[in-house]
Amino acid sequence: MEGDVRDNVAMSRFEMSFSGDALAVAYYKVEDGRVVLLHTEVPQELSGLGYGSRLAHGVFEALRRDGKRVITKFPFMSSYATRHPEYSALLDG
Repeated sequence: MEGDVRDNVAMSRFEMSFSGDALAVAYYKVEDGRVVLLHTEVPQELSGLGYGSRLAHGVFEALRRDGKRVITKFPFMSSYATRHPEYSALLDG
């Protein structure tokens, strides 16, 4: 379904699909049992329309649901977590 975020474990990224082939992605790695968020990409044609925030919301909701601890290395995800204190309990570092 469009807009749902899923964890593509094989590619170490969360994905949110749109009509056609468009994907917004958040890359991560796992270190010491924690998910380290590295980078996000939103298709240029969707930039500035809130899709990055929708992706971030889905990522943090999935991580919270799975009881994961998170380290954010990418400014967008760090600032999203800062603006949404409901995710502060997930953050390490």
